[in-house]
Amino acid sequence: MHHLLTVILLGILEGVTEFLPVSSTGHLILAGALLGYDEAQWKLFNVVIQLGAIAAIVVLYWRTFWTVLRGLLGREPGAIRFARNLLVAFIPAVVIGLLFHKQVEALLAQPKVVCVALIVGGVAILAVERFARAGTVRGVADVPLPTAGGIGVLQCLAMVPGVSRSGATILGALSLGVERRTAAEFSFFLAVPTMLGASALELFRNRHELASGAGVGMGAIGLGMLVSFLVALLVVRWFVNLVARHGFAPFAWYRIVAGTAALIWLMQR
Repeated sequence: MHHLLTVILLGILEGVTEFLPVSSTGHLILAGALLGYDEAQWKLFNVVIQLGAIAAIVVLYWRTFWTVLRGLLGREPGAIRFARNLLVAFIPAVVIGLLFHKQVEALLAQPKVVCVALIVGGVAILAVERFARAGTVRGVADVPLPTAGGIGVLQCLAMVPGVSRSGATILGALSLGVERRTAAEFSFFLAVPTMLGASALELFRNRHELASGAGVGMGAIGLGMLVSFLVALLVVRWFVNLVARHGFAPFAWYRIVAGTAALIWLMQR
């Protein structure tokens, strides 16, 4: 029962935080420290259940994906620019991820790093909200190619747990002149190849563990993916509407408070 509750709680946590600028990986690491489970045993689970949240994006934006697919088959310029921008933004994560995989994995075992990254990231969000000019670029297909590349480079900052992939890409896009809704949607769409690639890599590297039945197991991973999918369906639309009206400051203050509280707890235990 305890194992089942952990799977469900982590699935909920992933679904809520994957697309918010608060770091889903950071929250899962802190949850591991709080719940006291073996983080090494759950590492693969924490990565692969992100596919559930990614599936929610595909469902919510299926019309966009279908339109782009048809456009690519028909060689429509808008669809080609859309796919080109996502590809260019995706490449830096592939290169950096493959080159520094061991260093990134080492950081995943350090909850205090998550706390510091949450606090620093919260301050950065407040700074961008305060000083960044209102963006004028609207639509993923209309993002200039250098801007797409810059967003991709900034996404690599999220390899430090606690930084937040969505936070780095959304705030990066805002600072590069992209308007709020487009920045959020670019981040959502970019998450699809990024998380598919990360999950495929983890599944391949842990294929022997899965075959032997060690670790959490495919049944638990499947349940975690389902829970994260259902929760993300509810969260994404709410997030886009909230950001369009109120900006990112509420998430910045949450990061600062949560990171500070968690850091104090970790230092006292």
